[in-house]
Amino acid sequence: MKRQISFGQALATVVGSVIGAGVFFKIGTITAQTGSTSMTLFVWILAGLISIASGLTVSEIAASLKINGAIKYLDYTYGRVWGFLFGWAQMIVYFPAQIGALSSIFGVQFVSLFGIEAKYSNLIAILLVIFLLGINLIGTKFSSKMQSVITVLKIIPIALIIIWGLFNSDKIPAPILPLTVGAGHSFPGAISQGLLSALFAFEGWIVVTNLANEVKNPEKDLSRAIILGLSAITLIYVLINYTFMTVLPIDQLVNNNNAAFQASMKLFGQFGGKLVTIGILISVYGAVNAFMLTGMRTPYILAQDNLLPFSNKIGKANIHTGVPVIGALIVDAIAIIMILLGNFNVLTDMLVFVMWTFNTMLSIAVVILRKREPELKRPFKVPWYPIIPLISVIGGVFIVVSTIINQFVLSLIGIVLTLLGLPIYYYMQNKGE
Repeated sequence: MKRQISFGQALATVVGSVIGAGVFFKIGTITAQTGSTSMTLFVWILAGLISIASGLTVSEIAASLKINGAIKYLDYTYGRVWGFLFGWAQMIVYFPAQIGALSSIFGVQFVSLFGIEAKYSNLIAILLVIFLLGINLIGTKFSSKMQSVITVLKIIPIALIIIWGLFNSDKIPAPILPLTVGAGHSFPGAISQGLLSALFAFEGWIVVTNLANEVKNPEKDLSRAIILGLSAITLIYVLINYTFMTVLPIDQLVNNNNAAFQASMKLFGQFGGKLVTIGILISVYGAVNAFMLTGMRTPYILAQDNLLPFSNKIGKANIHTGVPVIGALIVDAIAIIMILLGNFNVLTDMLVFVMWTFNTMLSIAVVILRKREPELKRPFKVPWYPIIPLISVIGGVFIVVSTIINQFVLSLIGIVLTLLGLPIYYYMQNKGE
């Protein structure tokens, strides 16, 4: 594959992958879990710090190992089977579920905006997947440039809401201090549940490591894209949620999925609702494209190591565009099936558990490699070692343990789906002997 992705395009992929629908919809869930404005903002900040710590930690590996993506990082550190299982989970659950769920949200918002019958929302979602598949098949350079444009466009409505909200003269008090929880909420419960919800909105940044072999200067640009992207996202999330809480009283925010629409109506008047809907469409469109751009490379990476049936075909990229065509078709076909099945909440909750299990392993890998290979050239070193990796590991363990305690069945399903890859792995290993 050609090295044709610039720092700006890699940064746009990080921001585009993370900022989707969550920035508009999570405020209702988190205020219900915390019961206060101060704790709501605190868990957003804490989620951002944990994500940045994880990004800083994984960036050391990304800059040090001249190999492509998190799959290879796990291969290198723990052994081939762990990299395969991570790639397998990404291929059959993570990327298809993200693409499918976000496309479905796009379909629902699209029919609502244009007054189309609701029964056509799935058709719109499937057409979006097919359309973006076509765009990505044109070539990596074209689709990544488009991602940069979409990322700028999706920030515009978010920026308008934040700026109008900050300068709004009719603010509702939204105290940041002291740090309290609402009546009927426990302090530990508010932090654990709120943090888990907020961390879901940061999901997606790890996928940019799949582009390591196509970034022009991966030693510097990949780590910079992850760190600056996550820092910007944290700031955006904190500011827009603070804006919502200064426009609507907290009792109107709790469990309110239309909070962004209602807040914008108050800020901008009658056209505010349509503005937010267009903003959501642009935001979700960019997120789907970012997951598609990176997701199609997971089957390709696995096939390059002859770890999938028909690897000789899946592991090929188009000679003219550099696009792994069959990899794209596999991921998008599963996404379309998920759209038709229509149940995405279970899948998205489960994939967070699975992905953070591997993310935690990646953070621990930095410590392992520091001890195992002290002479390894590290163009980027995680600052304040080992404090930053420790924050990342503790955050990851918290997510995994909380999910097992609070959603045991989902955790079990995630583990089973991941382990289903083992028979294929050992079959291909024996076949290669």
